[in-house]
Amino acid sequence: MLVLITYDVNTETPAGRKRLRQIAKQCVNYGQRVQNSVFECLLDPSQCKTLQHKLVSIMDESTDSLRFYYLGDRYQSKIEHFGAKKSYEPEGVLMI
Repeated sequence: MLVLITYDVNTETPAGRKRLRQIAKQCVNYGQRVQNSVFECLLDPSQCKTLQHKLVSIMDESTDSLRFYYLGDRYQSKIEHFGAKKSYEPEGVLMI
């Protein structure tokens, strides 16, 4: 299923900036950054719960915000992209 993850981390302190880097690093391991604090992740239910647990353990619930949007398996018709930065195909070929 495709999951859209968004986060807002308070970066007024060094600890906040560290949390921001840690959350971004975890998200990069599971998906594609589509905007500064927005990731599209193609996950199975187990991976989703694992990632969710990791991110919640990093964040500070009193100052940070984390959102998961579950777009499901038929996500292609639910996404429209306009403007800069060409979109990518989550299930397409990945060349390294």
